[in-house]
Parts: sequence; C-alpha cells; structure tokens
Amino acid sequence: MDDDILETLATVGPRLRAVREARQSTLTQVAQASGISVSTLSRLESGGRKPTLELLLRLARAHDLPVDQLLSDGPTDDPRVQPEPIKRNGRTLIPLTRRPGGIQAYKIISPPSRAAPELQVHEGYEWMYVLNGELRLRLGELDLILRPGEVAEFDTHTPHWFGAAGSRPVELLTLFGPQGERLHVRARPRA
Repeated sequence: MDDDILETLATVGPRLRAVREARQSTLTQVAQASGISVSTLSRLESGGRKPTLELLLRLARAHDLPVDQLLSDGPTDDPRVQPEPIKRNGRTLIPLTRRPGGIQAYKIISPPSRAAPELQVHEGYEWMYVLNGELRLRLGELDLILRPGEVAEFDTHTPHWFGAAGSRPVELLTLFGPQGERLHVRARPRA
C-alpha cells in the first residue's frame, strides 16, 4: 500500500476518538448510532484495525459529518467557513450548511425586480426569516409583505414566489428541507 494512504489511515483512529470526545459521546452511543460493535470502534480508535469504506460511511453518518472530515484534518489556520456564493435567477445564495442531505440553510440576497412573479411548486418545506429590506411572498392566493424580523414557513407544494418588495434588495435567511422536513419549534407563543 502507498505510504500516503497508510499515513492517512493511521490518522483516522485518533480523529474518530477526537470527534467522539468533542461530542461527549461514549463508544456505546456511537455503536448504537452506527451499527458498529463497541469492540470494533475501540480497535478503530486505537489503530488496531484499519477502517473500511463501509465503516467510514457509517461513522460519518452517525457523527453527521462528511467522510472526508474523518480522513483528513483540512486547513486549521482559519476556522471560518468560506462559502462560495451561488448566482441563480438574479439572486445571490450563500450556503450556510456544508453537509449533504437534510435541512439546508442559505442567506439569500434578492435584488428588486420588475418581472411578474412566476409561482413555482416543488418538493420540500421552507422557512424564511427577513434580515433586511422587505420581502414579497406570493403563496397560493396570498400576497404578503414581510419586514425585518418576520418569519414565514410553508410547504413548497403550495404555489409560491418570493422577491424584494419595492426598490431595495431584500436579505433573508432560509432553511429548506428537500424531503419536506418540518421545523420543530420548541417555544410556544403566548395565548
């Protein structure tokens, strides 16, 4: 086996232990979450067993991390996330989550537009929080204006469109669940 590969595999055990300890998890808890026995996990962490792709995939899923994070440290000089903005339909989307699947978070900057709203329908569930400016949200028959601090939450099977209301851009945070995951709000509003 290539020396670089052996060196990478040798660092996986200590990395697995560091991830588990940082999350204050026991070997038993990780075993339950991953379906890997406690003895196998212990041998992986101590370097007594080399990780297979199957084991790495299970552990990445259990820790909710990309597999590459278990294989390499990555840059440690600057801990800030440097997301690449995405330009789509005149909007700027800045991804705030880096893991695949599940709920995705974005900061969206939408410039003013003169185009007529074109309602769309797709799989998922969306939550929006207005940071700055005014947001126009068309949701079925509703035509709403949301201001900073206001929130909207809806099933994206409902015909919808959103954009800046007026002549200034709008900035918002959005959480999007592609499989229709609903957000779980723990606080209850006052009666």
